[in-house]
Amino acid sequence: MNLQKISRIPLAHLPTPVEEMPRLSRHLGGARLLVKRDDLTGLAGGGNKTRKLEFLVADALAQGADILVTAGAAQSNHCRQTAAAAARVGLDCALVLGGEPPAGSLVGNLLLDTLLGAQIHWTGPHRRGEELTRVADELKAAGRRPYVIPYGGSNALGAAAYAYAMQELAAQAPGTAEPQLGLLALAAIDRIVIASSSGATHAGLAVGARGVGYQGQIIGIAIDKGEAGDEPYPVHLARLANATAALLGMHDTFGPNDFVVIQDYLGAGYGVVGDLEREAIRLAARCEGLLLDPVYTGRAMGGLIDMVRRRLIGRQETVLFWHTGGLPAVFAYADALA
Repeated sequence: MNLQKISRIPLAHLPTPVEEMPRLSRHLGGARLLVKRDDLTGLAGGGNKTRKLEFLVADALAQGADILVTAGAAQSNHCRQTAAAAARVGLDCALVLGGEPPAGSLVGNLLLDTLLGAQIHWTGPHRRGEELTRVADELKAAGRRPYVIPYGGSNALGAAAYAYAMQELAAQAPGTAEPQLGLLALAAIDRIVIASSSGATHAGLAVGARGVGYQGQIIGIAIDKGEAGDEPYPVHLARLANATAALLGMHDTFGPNDFVVIQDYLGAGYGVVGDLEREAIRLAARCEGLLLDPVYTGRAMGGLIDMVRRRLIGRQETVLFWHTGGLPAVFAYADALA
């Protein structure tokens, strides 16, 4: 894959390692399980958004921005990493967070947002998208030069980071941090399982898979009903993948049927911890010393565990779980996880 070069600012510790999860595999009596450790990207606690921010922040600097503006939930991993990226390169940061400020102490990502110096705007009863536009407009009126990053960094530029990440994976051997088997190793991975929400990680991996010739299945475990408004989520993913491929100079096209999204694990809704997430977080911790978050990776791992147990994923398969980070949010869900 010869991707068109896009400007980027180095923010992440790359490549992130690929590790075996042998004790979890034995506990489940099923597939060989691997994990791609994007929780170790390094920026203010790490996570998948750091890859995207390498490209988005480079674009912001090229446009002469002096403040990054983005939106998310109160415990948004994306917002925390955006605030850290802004601090790293000397930009200000404004975060539009859903709902009302908490009554008690600041915990988790929200505490880190504050330590990183972000300006926090609460939406109250209003929609985050509307408030994001309002905040950006107010900053412009005050003479600032805002660069607006969409929810989750989910545009073609953000998704491009995961096309490159797929290329990175193709250079790694499962179970080691050393690039040695390359595409031969990638071909041994039957499925890749990810948390899928705003879409850029999922769409970017699909574009990258096409580029490196990966023939396995990429399974997105839906974390919520999607951030695509009235547009069906697979349609949103296809549109985002097509824009990403075009940005990277590829001629491939994508349709909704090119994406596998499993909606069976939504539970009581976004950010609501249930038995599925609690068990997955505990099993990963106690079998592998691997820490998952309660919103994204806990739910996605819960889906993977269920599919292995039900033999929807066969015993002889090799499955890679792409860990997208989110550890700080654990501390905001102590009561639900205890």
